[in-house]
Amino acid sequence: MAEESPFSDSKLNAAVILGLMRQHLASDSGQELQKKVGLVYQMNIAPEKLGKDEEIFVVDLKKLTVTKGPYEGKPDATFSFVDSDFIAISTGKLNPQMAFIRGKMKVKGSMAAAQKFTPDIFPKPAKL
Repeated sequence: MAEESPFSDSKLNAAVILGLMRQHLASDSGQELQKKVGLVYQMNIAPEKLGKDEEIFVVDLKKLTVTKGPYEGKPDATFSFVDSDFIAISTGKLNPQMAFIRGKMKVKGSMAAAQKFTPDIFPKPAKL
């Protein structure tokens, strides 16, 4: 990797994808996502067990930012998952609706906003 992840203090693999997402949102793709989705998502990502040792990230598709730490205010939707399931969802290997049904992902907030959370919002890395 040529550039160090902005979340290098994180122990999660998800931090690498979220770091790439920061660059993705700074591109023309970010402008399209802002128009198409324009929501704020908080991600509570645990290393192995839901709710335990979570790291919190905010993907703000209104301001086109990705930050570490809880959202100040109320996000449109909050997702909780373990690192490996986040990776599977963000790379398109696990459908978010199936993850929710199987209990691999918990959702709080607007279900309408949650339904716009799809692998399409993530950058398509050549290799993970």
